[in-house]
Amino acid sequence: MTSSYLVTASDDESIRLYDVASATCLKTINSKKYGVDLVCFTSHPTTVIYSSKNGWDESLRLLSLNDNKYLRYFRGHHDRVVSLSLCARKECFISGSLDRTVLLWDQRAEKCQGLLRVQGKPATAYDEQGVVFAIAFGGYIRMFDARKYEKGPFDIFSVGEDVSDANIVKFSNDGRLMLLTTSDGHIHVLDSFRGTLLSTYNVKPISRNLTLEASFSPEGMFVISGSGDGSVYAWSVRSGKEVASWMSTEMEPPVIKWAPGSLMFATGSSELSFWIPDLSKLGAYVDRK
Repeated sequence: MTSSYLVTASDDESIRLYDVASATCLKTINSKKYGVDLVCFTSHPTTVIYSSKNGWDESLRLLSLNDNKYLRYFRGHHDRVVSLSLCARKECFISGSLDRTVLLWDQRAEKCQGLLRVQGKPATAYDEQGVVFAIAFGGYIRMFDARKYEKGPFDIFSVGEDVSDANIVKFSNDGRLMLLTTSDGHIHVLDSFRGTLLSTYNVKPISRNLTLEASFSPEGMFVISGSGDGSVYAWSVRSGKEVASWMSTEMEPPVIKWAPGSLMFATGSSELSFWIPDLSKLGAYVDRK
């Protein structure tokens, strides 16, 4: 999601481009041959990178939305890609797979630039500066210097006794905080410099083939998360307390994305919804608590 556009992947094997301001669909591109699972914008708002969902070709693809043309294929994984993170400042990205590898890529080259082996299902993320990236699995978050990752992690953070599958790892926009979601329904918030576990929020666990997603609000004051019962929850990072919830009839956890620099976020499961929360009311609620 960018400040102007949102791109989605659907179980009907299509990629859709939306205008954020008007919440309207601008274009639909079908990917019947390969399917589509994870998708995200590159630094160019007219191109995306996405992963397959057909079970036989695990390549990543660089796609032009303007003319629906593949610009490059990235081959290297041998099982489903479960994590995809692009560097905001460079033409680099990382991908994590069920084949227990994390690959480092340059968008301008088809061959991977680096390989790291992991001992579980990996979740990956770059920080906003593109200087550090994180790989989470097995109850730990490993921190790497992007310039010398081959030397191994420079720090390892624990999230306690939660060793369930890592789902999503993310940094806050200012880089001071990070979060990790796990399949047991835990959302851990940590100090990204010291590794201190600040809070753990709990929602309904998810089934093994689904993803529990959470996201920081743009200024880092709140965490918004889905849940195994399809609901959406919000917590105050400062107090650690729940400040809002939105119940749902959905039975799967929604994908959640904030629009950069905006007080709008989007959730997607069987339907796509755009939200504008009243953060002043949330702040007043936190003060009363």
